[in-house]
Amino acid sequence: MKLALYLPNFRNHVTVQELADLTDLAEELDFDSVWTLDRVVVPEASDRGELQYSFGMMKEFPKQLPVAARGEWFQGWPLLPWLAARTKKLRIGMSITDTPYRSPGVFAAECATIDQLSGGRLNVGIGAGWMPEEFAAASATHLFPRRHAHVRETIEICKGIWTNETFEYHGEFADFEASGFGHRPVQKPHPPIYFSGLRDPKRSANRIAKYDLAGWIGIQDTPRELTEWRTAIAGELEALGRSVDDLDMCSMIWFTITDTEVDQSDNGKVSNILVGTAGQITDMLKRYKEAGLTMPLLWPPFADVPVSKTMDDLKRLKEEIMPKVEAS
Repeated sequence: MKLALYLPNFRNHVTVQELADLTDLAEELDFDSVWTLDRVVVPEASDRGELQYSFGMMKEFPKQLPVAARGEWFQGWPLLPWLAARTKKLRIGMSITDTPYRSPGVFAAECATIDQLSGGRLNVGIGAGWMPEEFAAASATHLFPRRHAHVRETIEICKGIWTNETFEYHGEFADFEASGFGHRPVQKPHPPIYFSGLRDPKRSANRIAKYDLAGWIGIQDTPRELTEWRTAIAGELEALGRSVDDLDMCSMIWFTITDTEVDQSDNGKVSNILVGTAGQITDMLKRYKEAGLTMPLLWPPFADVPVSKTMDDLKRLKEEIMPKVEAS
């Protein structure tokens, strides 16, 4: 099991130094990767619990973001070149890049540049987005009904630009003649692509097979949910001549080590999955290992837990907990 840090660039107050300290520690602890969160705006309507949809379109959550409209947070995408320069070993990525907010050709070219800056350490996470208010702020309201199709075209354009000296595309969201886009990625044939948000096993398997996707990223998936999802998608992939064992199975999971035991009952997305004592987290990670989770994206809480506490927890996880998990 690999470990990834989900960098808390999206919280009510965070500083560059805090992000730097966490990143440096993840590199020191030999984590696999560090990921940023893609958020463009926090509408004031969110503060009132009046978003059009619940957080992530998941029924367990309110129609509200966990960060206030006047919060002091950082955009995730501009942090990637900074991370590339700051780190030497960690892979870097954004979970998940909402493609409708970005021109596919520009996005592909920027990814190639970041892969060059990092010496070939970029993971490309992509999804469709879910918040109409954010689409409006990104001047992409017209794309909301067709956002999933936009993801598909973005993948096709990225792969075309990354693997050809010149490339042309004539589709619904991009239409350009043969052009060069500068340096191609260091990684060959291209950086690994992770997807999120698509919960239909058949459609997901078809997309993995068609585009040779490297991984799937969920959010707050319990071991039960992960087992069910992995089993369902495994059958569909097998029918296409592919193996689920070749797919990185990941989930963004809230992480905090507590002094006393907490209720870890399976309540879906709002469960205390990796929130608990060291013993509870050890047992939960063993269950995740059996379920086929290959990489948790460890997600520090949005509030109430200082970065210094998260750093201590990450050290304990790596030094005390993971040896027991790996020995199981």
